[in-house]
Amino acid sequence: MGTVVHKYGGTSVGSTERIKAVADRVVRQCANGDRVAVVVSAMGGETDRLTALGRDVADRSIPREMDVLLASGEQVTIALLSMALIQRGQRARSYLGGQVHIRTNDHHGRARIEEVSTERLHKDLDQGIVPVIAGFQGIDESGNVTTLGRGGSDTTAVAIAAALEADECQICTDVDGVYTADPRVVEDARRLDQVTFEEMLELASLGSKVLASRSVEFAGKYRVPLRVLSTFEDGPGTLITVETNMEQPVVSGIAHTPDEAKITMAGVPDVPGVASRILGPIGRAPIEVDMIVQNTGGDGLTDFTFTVKRDDYERALEILEPVRLDLGARELSGDNKIAKVSVVGVGMRSHAGVATRLFDALAAENINIQMISTSEIKISVVVAERYMELALRCAHTEFGLGEGAGEGRT
Repeated sequence: MGTVVHKYGGTSVGSTERIKAVADRVVRQCANGDRVAVVVSAMGGETDRLTALGRDVADRSIPREMDVLLASGEQVTIALLSMALIQRGQRARSYLGGQVHIRTNDHHGRARIEEVSTERLHKDLDQGIVPVIAGFQGIDESGNVTTLGRGGSDTTAVAIAAALEADECQICTDVDGVYTADPRVVEDARRLDQVTFEEMLELASLGSKVLASRSVEFAGKYRVPLRVLSTFEDGPGTLITVETNMEQPVVSGIAHTPDEAKITMAGVPDVPGVASRILGPIGRAPIEVDMIVQNTGGDGLTDFTFTVKRDDYERALEILEPVRLDLGARELSGDNKIAKVSVVGVGMRSHAGVATRLFDALAAENINIQMISTSEIKISVVVAERYMELALRCAHTEFGLGEGAGEGRT
């Protein structure tokens, strides 16, 4: 008998018919002799609807009350799924985050899980009861309802699995696994049988929408085996686990991030502290900065370039214009029509020349590289947005990741 945690997102529980199908799936797993705990999101579109209601009645953010409002979405789902399970003869019990004591810090809207109590969950599982737990929410030390932000239900599921020492945490979604690239862009993208935590964390942070990076980070920290698989069709999915002793592919997958923008402050004095003077006001905004490049000239001046999300582009320019004047910089300019393409693979550690192959492949398609960022297991390039899909496809081909290419070993 094993212990498995299932997580179902908003699409998977988007209607009563889909909730019934999820109940059938859970019943089948229980019939195999496994102990099953389930974490669910709000029904598809419900969180957006509740957010709109909150904004309609209040013209400023009221974080505590917004968390109370948003957390109600999952309460509907846990009750409906528990009812569907009981209707099928499977004992079940619904729980809000606070009822199983998912304790978080007090950062409303972006809380972090600090502790999960498993006493009630173990008691249910030992008695053959399926606990159905509201994802995305918890309570802080003062008993206030908190929400975890984007990907919060995935993070809840991983935290529950870690606390229960589950054999596996299964993220059931509308795709059947993790692919070598976005199959909507790359026709011959291939589902991966297995990927490491390191690779998945990079892919998630670089634009892959399958899993939220916070949940992958949590799973890696506590060594919780994750499996991404389809809610709607049977299949093995993709296992995300620790690095194995098997030979690793040079590149396992390629991610892309559209909606990027870059900002350049040219002719900045090349003196200590200038980076802090430029990025300090951006960080306090708060605007997230991704890639950074600084070029030093021979005249005591430097050009400082960095990327932000496109939604933050205009605001960042407004913030930096007074900074430019204060520094005496020559020019402040930008481009909000760029994208980032990244190749990821733990095999890069033991294979030289990966960057050269990527650059050559892009050059062959006459794609100009505007910025470059690297780590041990990834290479990211910024290109003009109009070349993003072409760059994705040619990199995918260069590293042999398509259907029929095995596990991408080149």
